[in-house]
Amino acid sequence: MKKNKLRLIAVALSTLFIANTFVGCKASEAKEEINILNYGANAAEGVYKEFEKETGIKVNEKTFDDMHYMYQEVASGKVKYDVILVSDDMADKMIKEDMLQKINKDNIPNIVNMNEGDMGKEYDPNNDYTVPYMNGTIGLIYNTETVDEDIDSWKSLFDPKYKNEVFMFDNMRDTIGVALKTLGYSLNSTNPEELEEAKELLIKQKEEINPVYGADEVLDLMKSGEKKIAMIWSGEGLNLEAEDSKFKYVIPEEGADYWLDSWAIPKDASNVSGAEKFINFMSNKDIALRTADEIGYTSPQKQAIEEQPEEIKNNENAYMSQETLDKCEEYKYLDGDNLRLYEDVWMKIKG
Repeated sequence: MKKNKLRLIAVALSTLFIANTFVGCKASEAKEEINILNYGANAAEGVYKEFEKETGIKVNEKTFDDMHYMYQEVASGKVKYDVILVSDDMADKMIKEDMLQKINKDNIPNIVNMNEGDMGKEYDPNNDYTVPYMNGTIGLIYNTETVDEDIDSWKSLFDPKYKNEVFMFDNMRDTIGVALKTLGYSLNSTNPEELEEAKELLIKQKEEINPVYGADEVLDLMKSGEKKIAMIWSGEGLNLEAEDSKFKYVIPEEGADYWLDSWAIPKDASNVSGAEKFINFMSNKDIALRTADEIGYTSPQKQAIEEQPEEIKNNENAYMSQETLDKCEEYKYLDGDNLRLYEDVWMKIKG
């Protein structure tokens, strides 16, 4: 799942101003509102004001930087959110737990403009509960001036010649997933033997390569030259590549995590009509195009894709070929014994 520094800043600001955001207005000031729970700085500048001007509906936004926090926030019921952003695995969990309500697609006509490949996911085959908003991958970024070969495999992260020059995500699913893909397994594997191999590979990497584990510092470490190869979210990777041609973002030949974030309406939403208007507005071509341009991630909105510059829409590390897509996977939600299995593997890797 994607991250950046702006998202973390947005979370801090959201926490600072939460008292003002959700405290009820005086009766004399009351107007139609919706409460949304969004993943960090994940909307183009000014779009909420435009929505309010168009519909008369005020948007109260709270942000988060972790899907598990989002789940707990909705489950607590402290605030009745009207629109939330959900990842693939969290959508799966919340649909199964009856936490989301069916969407009246007649009220979201822009849904017909979504890319077919981002519709009809296994967890929501008829898109009864989710509307695609943004997608991307986790891939590799490398410095072509300091790396003397073309990087096209996750195996480069485990190559001893890059000792002290590798950056890894400090994230259980992403890092174990990369090890699994390197070994030729599914990043959703729950096979104990395959996970044992992934664990051993990552422990060996720590001993032989000495990678740095982290998150948002990846950009600074790559720009400063402290690291030569790194795991990175596609938005940050493609933006860095566009800013400085010595950097190259690639989706490894083994495949990668292809994630899709979608809008959903919680079961206990107070303003369903306003939520549907908001989702349809955010699915408009012009808004989707601005979001993709400003945030840096790829869009599932077909009309917006066509409007993007040739160097973006024809970049196969952004909008992938079917051959590459077929090698990619989405995370499935882990629970019970499977989750404990992963947590045990992760604890041993970090230990």
